[in-house]
Amino acid sequence: MMAASEKLIVLAAGGTGGHVFPAEALATEMTGRGFKLSLITDRRGGAYGGALGSLETHRIRAGGIAGKNISALLRSGPELAFGTLQARFLLKKMRPRAVVGFGGYASVPTMLAATFGGCKTVIHEQNAVLGRANRLLASRVKRIATSFEGTRSIPETAADKVVHTGMPVRQTLTAVRGTPYPDLNENCEINILILGGSQGASILSEVIPEAIGRLDADLRARLSIIQQCRPEDLEAARGRYQQLAIKAELDSFFDDIPERLCAAHLLISRGGASSVAETMTVGRPAILIPYPHAVDDHQTFNAHALDEAGGGWLMAQETFTPDALAKRLASLLHTPKVLIRAASCARTAGRPDAVVRLADTICQLIETNGQSNDDRRAA
Repeated sequence: MMAASEKLIVLAAGGTGGHVFPAEALATEMTGRGFKLSLITDRRGGAYGGALGSLETHRIRAGGIAGKNISALLRSGPELAFGTLQARFLLKKMRPRAVVGFGGYASVPTMLAATFGGCKTVIHEQNAVLGRANRLLASRVKRIATSFEGTRSIPETAADKVVHTGMPVRQTLTAVRGTPYPDLNENCEINILILGGSQGASILSEVIPEAIGRLDADLRARLSIIQQCRPEDLEAARGRYQQLAIKAELDSFFDDIPERLCAAHLLISRGGASSVAETMTVGRPAILIPYPHAVDDHQTFNAHALDEAGGGWLMAQETFTPDALAKRLASLLHTPKVLIRAASCARTAGRPDAVVRLADTICQLIETNGQSNDDRRAA
């Protein structure tokens, strides 16, 4: 009988930053605990940086499952089946102690292969609603780690597998958690950071400059805007800020988000799991505009978590107009104590130990004595 590798953990991740960032955080934590890690991801994914970029990486086929009609699902079925066979071959050769999936279609073949082979398995759900991929796997895996208390759509039969760990964020974010909220008084510059998700959001570029144009002149003169825009929106948004004589720095990507988040008095963002977790980790108030077409409306439920904690304000996209935003901004920026209190609430709701809790969950599962029938069959 071939024994599992004593120190090997396989990560199954790919796709958007929401899936990749927690995998990167876990890779750093588990490496620090003396484990060896490998990554299995979708063949269409690009090269990864950070901790994931240094891992042995295997690319397999995968088929999407969320938001597709029946004919599309049938077409992706063979791709998913072939990817599962590829992953099964890899796992039999690698013999990991555990396989950890981070949701999204890129993780499905590996996690299916891991459950078929009797591996010890953990899935992590970033959002406040269990994603379609993780829902498919929930009854098969050993543990379900969640970012939010009361995560929705977990099957009743899998409820006893749930461990609330929180959402792991990159080490660069936890490192700046102690940075105090910037001084805010009636005369100082007001820093507003605007992030639109991994690829920007056109509606933020359209609405926010117009809303700022509706603020009184004295307040506008104090603003300093840092905004992520889609490349095709940069010129129009930049031109509008110039017309308003607003100090603004715009780009399609920022590689120093921790520092910019620390300096912000207010964040305006979509409701992605990473954005919510990062603003709570650092402790900054946020106006969140969930993407209304996200699968299962998960961004709205993510945003509710911050709103209910007192650390931010949810604005549905249908009500996100220049007039409505201008009124909200005027109210907040003229009452610094409200922003300062919200920053404190956001920080209190943060889980900077999320990656430690997730790593502990994996280690405890690995240390569980005995083998299931599947474990013995795989051996």
